[in-house]
Amino acid sequence: MSVERTTAAGGMETSYGFRKVGTGEKQPLVNDVFHKVANRYDLMNDLMSAGLHRLWKDAMVTWLNPPKRPGWKVLDVAAGTGDIAFRIVEASQRQAHATVLDINGSMLTVGRDRAGKLGLAANTDFVEANAEALPFEDDTFDAYTIAFGIRNVPRIEVALAEAYRVLKRGGRFLCLEFSEVEMPLLDKAYEAWSFNAIPKIGKAVTGDGEPYFYLVESIRKFPNQQNFAAMIARAGFDRVTFRNYSGGIAALHSGWKL
Repeated sequence: MSVERTTAAGGMETSYGFRKVGTGEKQPLVNDVFHKVANRYDLMNDLMSAGLHRLWKDAMVTWLNPPKRPGWKVLDVAAGTGDIAFRIVEASQRQAHATVLDINGSMLTVGRDRAGKLGLAANTDFVEANAEALPFEDDTFDAYTIAFGIRNVPRIEVALAEAYRVLKRGGRFLCLEFSEVEMPLLDKAYEAWSFNAIPKIGKAVTGDGEPYFYLVESIRKFPNQQNFAAMIARAGFDRVTFRNYSGGIAALHSGWKL
């Protein structure tokens, strides 16, 4: 695949998959994708990760290690159906409070319904808002999490600055995202699977393969692990590190507001 990844200098704001779009055009296009896949979002993640996203999300929550005390607050951004937020609340023995934030109302509707069915309504609230303009005061949250969402934000550097702003001093930033495969041979196999199989399976399951073309292309354009770590550090975070999962198919980045 000859398409280059964007770098720490940016570029995702005008990248709709492999297609270059004008400033301000990406967000409506991305919104349309997620309106289309909202009811099948968890299935989508299963398709794109061969089910491994469940293990990666569990690993994310384990690394976060939410305390088992009341009053601890996490903001889960681009949270969609609430997968990460619900895991965090359960890991805290239902002591934590999670704010589930997404720009897409269709995704939040699915998440709100899931919270009710899981008995987690008292531990969660749902906010429709943009990651680039969070409707919260400075120093509000103990943790900020985002899983498989940052690459869909047009201005990633703005979203990272907002994450830093709303975290309390000593707060933790965690981002799980598809990344650059670093194992020989696996990279070729994963790329072939992504571009050849996923859109076809997506079309067979949902009747529309186009959203899946965007999603796999956006993975290929997203900055690699080192470049994304540099962006996080530039936003002001300290002790920025990352862990690769499944040979780099996904990476979990961590930073602290110290």
